[in-house]
Order: sequence, then structure tokens, then C-alpha cells
Amino acid sequence: MRIREVGVRAACCLGAAVTVAVLAGAPAVAQPATDRPPTSTPAPGAPPTPGNTTPPTGTTTPPFTTPSTDDCAQRTQPPPPVDTSEVPAPGEPTPSPLPVPSPAIGGQRMGDCGVVLPDGAPPLPADISATSWMVSDLDTGRVLAAKDPHGRYRPASTIKVALAIVALRSLDLDEVVTGTQADADVDGTRVGIGPGGRYTNRQLMQALIMCSGNDAAHAIATQLGGDERAVAKMNDVAKTLRAMDTRAATPSGLDGPGMSTSAYDLSVLFREAMSIPLFAELIHTEQVDFPGFPADPKIPGDKDHPGFPIANDNQLLYNYAGAIGGKTGFTDDARQTFVAAAERDGHRLVVTLLKADVRPIRPWEQAARLLDYGFALDSNARIGKLPETGSDAVEPSVPLASPPPRADGSKADSDRPVHEGARIATLIGGPVVVVGLLLWARRAFRRR
Repeated sequence: MRIREVGVRAACCLGAAVTVAVLAGAPAVAQPATDRPPTSTPAPGAPPTPGNTTPPTGTTTPPFTTPSTDDCAQRTQPPPPVDTSEVPAPGEPTPSPLPVPSPAIGGQRMGDCGVVLPDGAPPLPADISATSWMVSDLDTGRVLAAKDPHGRYRPASTIKVALAIVALRSLDLDEVVTGTQADADVDGTRVGIGPGGRYTNRQLMQALIMCSGNDAAHAIATQLGGDERAVAKMNDVAKTLRAMDTRAATPSGLDGPGMSTSAYDLSVLFREAMSIPLFAELIHTEQVDFPGFPADPKIPGDKDHPGFPIANDNQLLYNYAGAIGGKTGFTDDARQTFVAAAERDGHRLVVTLLKADVRPIRPWEQAARLLDYGFALDSNARIGKLPETGSDAVEPSVPLASPPPRADGSKADSDRPVHEGARIATLIGGPVVVVGLLLWARRAFRRR
């Protein structure tokens, strides 16, 4: 084969590889990580996490099976803990299970423990590992489909939705707060608050909602009177909304004695939070700048720590057409938890996941499949309803906030994937690269 032919074929192959890579549709923009595990060592027997999914040589990963809830095992309380995080402090009593309302809040079928679907509904999507989940209409309050809707599970960081409701209605968002060592020392995910740093409450709310910062939760709870008083206010909000399966034990969602929620309650809390315009704005915000903090005089040679950008950790926001936003969570006891909303053809749906796993697909991908399922159902489909602060009304008594336009002033197009523009540009550029390579090869070998 002549050298010229080799060069031309090599150029063609390279161009084809470029085109295939484009068609694969991988976003060119790096996305922030989501559902990050805590900084502690994972519990024994925990499922593989991204970056460590290959089973050891000589072992076989057991096939995935969607957990069954038909036995109503979580009717009164969450599954047994896998660690000691829920052991009460010395001298403190063990919280008793919350009473189970009868009849079930939301309608008769909300008292069922297995899968609950409208009559004539199609089969559920595959690969849903969440033990409990629910899909509801954000605006009307209709419940469209669910699994163990009132089963009790741990919320992890999704309980920050309740903290956000309290804080956004209590605190001056322009007030400046000084970070403390106690903020910086909290367990779990931290946004990066440092001692001596100066933060507005608005910035703390960004860190709480976008990045699930437990340090931000601590700083906010301190302003509400400390962890105990903040938790009491969160629980008061839950009772007011008739979220009777919910009991917060920590402001951040770290596991604690008596912690509990349900897929139904999490939908109720999220719907209430969405009536607060700033909450709707923050769950839809992709990235903001966060302040740094000064050098610590106690640390020899320490220097000032500059500010840095923080990004929303909800992957659904970046990858699902019409995504409004939501909240992620993870602890060893709770496993993966998730609540999010999306809009399509004028309808806005909420999906909640509890005790999910990262296999066979990520929680945000499970949420996406359930949202697709909900949007495909008949517009009148209904198996129950969300409460309106105790009334029997289905229509909301307060307007629900809409997410603001994106940073460039445009509204997210619910009919196009978020990265479709970049993909189209690359599809156009791919053939140009191919042609350029062919011309280069031709000129190079003409000179020989």
C-alpha cells in the first residue's frame, strides 16, 4: 500500500472516530458530582460506588432485584440502622415510633405498601432501585403513582428542604454571618466555610441547597437558636403540613435518633418549599461564587483562602429536559435519597426516592425514568392527593414559584436536552474536522 493511501485512510479513520464520539452525546462541559458519600468509610457490604464498580477477581456481582415492600415492613419506622449514628446520647431516651394516621393521609390508596398505580396504567420503567418512591403533580397536588408512599425511611440531606423552609421565612438574607471553627468541623459533606469567613445568609442558603453543605446547615441552625431549636422548628413545619411520617433529628440530615420521613411527606415538604421564590431560584441555579476566608493565625504559615465557585450537585438539572431542580442526599443508613421536579407541556411533576442505590442506574436517572412515566400518564390520572395544610382542596392555596431564567436571560427549553446546542455545534464541526484532515493528508503527500 502506498504511503499516500495510508495517510488518507488514517485521516478518514480519525475523522470517523470524531463523528462517533459526537454521536455518543457525551456532554463537553464537565458536571459537578452528585450523591457524594460522606467522608466516613462506607459501611461493610455497601454497593460499589462510581470509580470502584469492578468486582474483585473471582467474585460475581449478584443480579439486581427491585426491593419488595408488600409486607409493609416500614409502616411504623425505618429499617434497622447499619451503624451507631442513631444511638441516643447518654441519658437521652430512645424515640418511640411516630403514630400511624388512620385513615392514611392523602386517600385510601396511600395506605398501601406496594406499588400503587392508576387503573389501566402501563408497566413501570425498569431499573428502579428505590425502595420507596412517589410521583405527584406539583401544582394540583394529585398523586400519580407511588410505591410504599407512607413507608418510613431516613431522609438524609433531603431533610434540608425543611430547614430551608424555616430559614427562608425567618432569617434576614442580607445579614452577614461570620464562619466558626464549629461550622468547619461538622461531619459529612461541607461546602468549605472557614473560621473568620464572612457570608450572607443568602450565600449560606446557596451552599445549603445547591451543595448540601452540612457546614452551611450548622451556620443556619446556629442563627435559629442552635441544632435543637432548629430541629424543633423543622418538625413544627412538618406537623403543620400534615407530614406525619416526618421527624428530623439533625438540621443537616445526618442520621440521628428517631429520624424519619416518607416519599409522600418529602413531596409535601418540597411542594411547600416551592412556594418560596428564592428556594425555586436556588434549586435551579447551576453555579455561583462562594467567599473564601482569612488565614488562621493559629496555623503557622497559613495564608488567606480565596473564594471559589460552587456548583449544583443535582445531575438531573443538567441532563433532563425541563428539569426545575431538586435535592440529593446520602448516608450509610438512609442510602441514596432524592427529590426533584420537572416541567413538560405546562405540567410540573415532583418525584421522590428513598432508600435507593446507585445500581443499576444512578438515582437521578431513576428519577428521570419515573418523571417520563408520570408525564406519559393520562392528565386526569390520580391515586391520591397531597394535603393543603389540612383542607380537602386539591388546588393549591398559595401560588407555587417558577424557576427564574438561566444566567443568559433565556428560559430553559423543556423540549430540548440541556446540551443539545453544544451537540449540534459539534456535529457541524465534526465533518469540518474530517475534511480538514483529508486536505492536510493530500497536501502532505503531494510534497513527497
